[in-house]
Amino acid sequence: MLKAAHTPKAGTIQFSRTDPVGNEARYVADVLQSGALAGDGRFGQACETALRHLFAVNHAVLTTSCTHALEMAAILLGCGPGDEVVMPSFTFVSTANAFVLRGARPVFVDVAPYTLQLDLDAVERAITPKTRAVVAVHYAGNSCDMYRLMDICQRHGLTLIEDAAQAIGGRFDGKPLGSFGRFGAVSFHSTKNLGCGEGGALLVNDPVDGARAVLIRDKGTNRQAFFAGEADKYSWVDIGSSYALSELQAAFLLGQLEQFDRIQTRRHQIVDAYGGGLAALCQAKSVGLLARPERNAGNAHMFPLFLPTQVDRDAAIATLRAEGIHAQFHYVPLHASKMGAALGYRAGDFPVSEQASQTIMRLPLHNTLSDADIHRVIETVHRLLQ
Repeated sequence: MLKAAHTPKAGTIQFSRTDPVGNEARYVADVLQSGALAGDGRFGQACETALRHLFAVNHAVLTTSCTHALEMAAILLGCGPGDEVVMPSFTFVSTANAFVLRGARPVFVDVAPYTLQLDLDAVERAITPKTRAVVAVHYAGNSCDMYRLMDICQRHGLTLIEDAAQAIGGRFDGKPLGSFGRFGAVSFHSTKNLGCGEGGALLVNDPVDGARAVLIRDKGTNRQAFFAGEADKYSWVDIGSSYALSELQAAFLLGQLEQFDRIQTRRHQIVDAYGGGLAALCQAKSVGLLARPERNAGNAHMFPLFLPTQVDRDAAIATLRAEGIHAQFHYVPLHASKMGAALGYRAGDFPVSEQASQTIMRLPLHNTLSDADIHRVIETVHRLLQ
């Protein structure tokens, strides 16, 4: 059983936060001064240019969320009733909802032990004649063996989609995560490495997909072509929705993108400090650490611990919070949810996902953590586990 920590409660250490680190405030002020707050302005376009270069893709289309980027991918895929999309159960609901909204059925599989990446043997077993796509969720900014997954998709005629919500800055074999598949989706939610409150982007490799993605993002209209003088009328030309990120958010995001290396440097310092301060203790106390898969370059997105039992995990989170340190659990596997039950899944179907869900505890991680904050987290966890 874990021991309660007894340090005096100091200031709260938040689990995550997004702070200006560069020109964010000045850029937001510029937008307010201009009065042009709607999406797809100069700040939004500058963000898309930066993201195209960062991910080495043909198109990067800013959206209001990673959820909406995934929904756009589902529309571009053209999936519908009768189609199946294979994905891990250990993921956020958006991964499934994007395809359920089009009438497709999510087919859940388990994740691999220690890495929590897509179990590729399970993927192969889950493929049927109805399968249209496989969604790889890059948990914690890492990935499965992307070359093997690409081969699986190619052999079965399937589309590869990357849910890279957590993966900005992550690489597999030197190539940016989010750039392997036909579509990738990233998040700029406040819990992510770069943030603007809410926000996301759809990454597209094919120019034809990219051109259509812009129409879908702009409510199915040729708005962009009209304002560029390439169409004489502004009209409805495709299905779509209102997925554009506002200029206020894009202005803040551009300030973050400009400081990406600085933000990442600090996050890696924090992860290295946690690892150096906790690895030996965790090994001695049978507390697990997330393993980085081969050929991955991590992006310092999170630092999770895996406690021996759910009782231990829940007690650890409660104790840390009583000390002003906001640690968090993570997903309830989708197959174990009410919606999962409606799809015919049951508890026990995917044991690795369930074990991770019951025992994971994520420590605070954001680039504005001070050295004193990091020391306090490490010291408190030490006394908690002794």
